[in-house]
Formats: sequence, C-alpha cells, structure tokens
Amino acid sequence: MSTPTPAADEPRSGDQADFSLVLGGPLYQLWRRTRLTGDALQLTRRRVVVLTLFAWAPLLALSVAEGHAWGDSVALPFLRDVEMHVRLLLALPLLVVAELVVHQRMRPVVRQFLDRDLIPDASRPQFDAAVASAMRLRNSVLAECLLIALVYGVGVLVVFRTQIALDTPTWYRVPVGGTWRPTPAGWWLACVSVPVLQFLLLRWYFRMLVWARFLWHVSRIGLALLPTHPDRCGGLGFLAGVVPAFAPVLVAQGVLIAGTIASKIFYAGASLPEFKVELIGIVALMVFAILGPMLVFGPALEAAKRAGLREYGTLAQQYVREFDRKWLRGGAPADEPLIGSADIQSLADLGNSFEVVKGMRFAPFTLQAVLQLAVASLLPVAPLLLTMVSLEELLVRMLQAVF
Repeated sequence: MSTPTPAADEPRSGDQADFSLVLGGPLYQLWRRTRLTGDALQLTRRRVVVLTLFAWAPLLALSVAEGHAWGDSVALPFLRDVEMHVRLLLALPLLVVAELVVHQRMRPVVRQFLDRDLIPDASRPQFDAAVASAMRLRNSVLAECLLIALVYGVGVLVVFRTQIALDTPTWYRVPVGGTWRPTPAGWWLACVSVPVLQFLLLRWYFRMLVWARFLWHVSRIGLALLPTHPDRCGGLGFLAGVVPAFAPVLVAQGVLIAGTIASKIFYAGASLPEFKVELIGIVALMVFAILGPMLVFGPALEAAKRAGLREYGTLAQQYVREFDRKWLRGGAPADEPLIGSADIQSLADLGNSFEVVKGMRFAPFTLQAVLQLAVASLLPVAPLLLTMVSLEELLVRMLQAVF
C-alpha cells in the first residue's frame, strides 16, 4: 500500500520547525485550487489583481450605470470617494502582499530556536507540539467561518453602517422616503467589497493571535538561554527579525484609518486634531499586538540575567583573585614577563562578558523597533496634515526647522 501524501498545509513528522503563519487555512486552499497561488505563495501579483478587480471594478461599473460615478447626482460620487479607493486599491493589496513578506521572514526565524540550540533535547517534543498546535489553529475551518460571521454580523451591519457610511447622499446609498436605501453599487459594496477587506484584516488579527499563542507555548519551555550572547537577549534577539515583516499589515491598517478620517474631514466638517486620541490608541494597540507577545520571554530573560550575574560574578571573583595573587603579590614566575601576557587580555574579556550580562534586556526588541512600527502605522495619515496647513506653509516650516 502507498503512503498518503500530507496536504501542503499539514505539519509533517520531523519537519515541525518548518513553520509558516500563512501557508494554511480554507482561503489558502481556495487560492491553490483556483490557481491564484502556489505552494509557497507564488503568484502574488495575480492574487492582488484578481481580488482588487473583484472588489472594486463592479462598483465602478454599477456607479457608471446609475449615473453616480461623477457629477452632481449625489453629494459624493464614486470617483471622488477617496476613502473607498484607498481601502480597495491600496489597503487590500497590502494585506495580500503581507502574506508573502511574513512567510519569507518568519520561516527562518522560527527555525533559529533549533539552529541556536535554544531548545534542549529533552524539550524538543514540547517545541514540536507547540508548532503542530499553531499549524492546526492556523488551518482551522471553524476559525475562518467565525471570522466570516463576524464580518457580516458586526463589520457590515454595525461598523460600516454606523461608523464608516456618511450621513449624506453617496454613490452607495441615497435617502428614499426618509430612510437610507443602498444603491446597486451599495449592495455590492456591503455584500462583497467590504466583507472581503474586513475578512482579510480580521484574518491577520487571528494570525497574530496564533503567533502570540505559539510564543507563549515556547516561553513555557526551559530554554537554554546564554546570558553572554552579544545580542543582550540571551540569544533571542533573532525574534526582532519578525517585526519588519508585519509592517505592510500596519500600513494597511493605517490606510484604513486615514481613509475614514479623510472622509470625515472632507464631507463631515471634521478636523485632523479631533482624531488624535483615536490615532494614539490604535497605533499603541497595533504596536503592542506585534511586540507584546515577545514580552512572554521576559521572566526567562530576567532569570537568565540573575543566574548570569551570579555565575559570572563568581567566576570573575576567582579570576581577579588569582590575577591579583599572581601579578600584584609576587606570585608570577620570575621568567614570565608582564608585557604580552594573555592574563591581561583574559581579564579584559571577562570584564566585557560581565558587562554584556549586566546589559541584558528583558524583551527581545529595542525602542527602535517600537518607533519603526509606530511610523509604519502613522505614515498613511501624514498626507492629511495638508488639511491643516497648505503645502507651501508646510515646506516653509520644514525649511525653518532645518536652517
């Protein structure tokens, strides 16, 4: 009898460290069957084009047919709806591109736990179980079905209708008999375009949850951390390599926020400073969603630092005492010159090692990573500064700041 071949998104025995956060799930399988991706997320451009046309092109065609694409038939015609264009033509492609970026970045990063011998041999089954559990959750059909239900039950019926849709005649809804009625383009927007975008975004939130859960499971393993590792994180500094991979997701989230704020500014009379609390809160939340899961290694890093200070402190005490006895108390042989002695270099090396242990951080990332993610989140909002000052005045202020 032949042995059945496991599916591409199923964990294989002996290959548990070949971890991917995105190669799996019903949508991934749908893309494979419709030839929109390969086994390693090839054909990214094809997915971007197909999804964008599927979500945006019918809106254009229906708006043109209804006479709401341009002109004065409604207060907000389709071609002037900046928010919807940036959502479907910028944020949506970014969420698709982010899959390839995260896949390529994360797979070698997770492998580092084994390549750096951070997982003791006795704990390898626990690590394999953590990887397998993360893959099962990533591949969950129930999870993606619940996300679809959440999109239509909350995202469309509540969030879109109450927080995003404008209280003015637009290409997607018009007042009829004292109530708002969706246009044909509005029906497509509510039933297809918005759900597709929201599902992809929520799917990313779910993947971040899978990643956080995986890191928590790994942090429960007795990791073989090295207090003298030059990354000052006991050897876990490689985890910071995942941070830039999530930048496209944060930029996409920023685009969605900027689009919503732009509509409120242009068509509801709002101003950018009115949204500063929301901007700060969302940026802080997104940065924490990426970096927060790494804090689970804090107790292990703190324990490694305490043990390192104790052990290297004892070693340093012994070495310094021997050095003092040999070179300052007359213990050195008469024919051994001080100049060129390796003892002095060894003393300096030991001091450097002790300083590395003292400088250990309790989180495997730096303030620079926090700032990078914050900038990625706020970058799409930057053009809205022009709603407060003219471009000419902004350039003058920049030149004044420089000179």
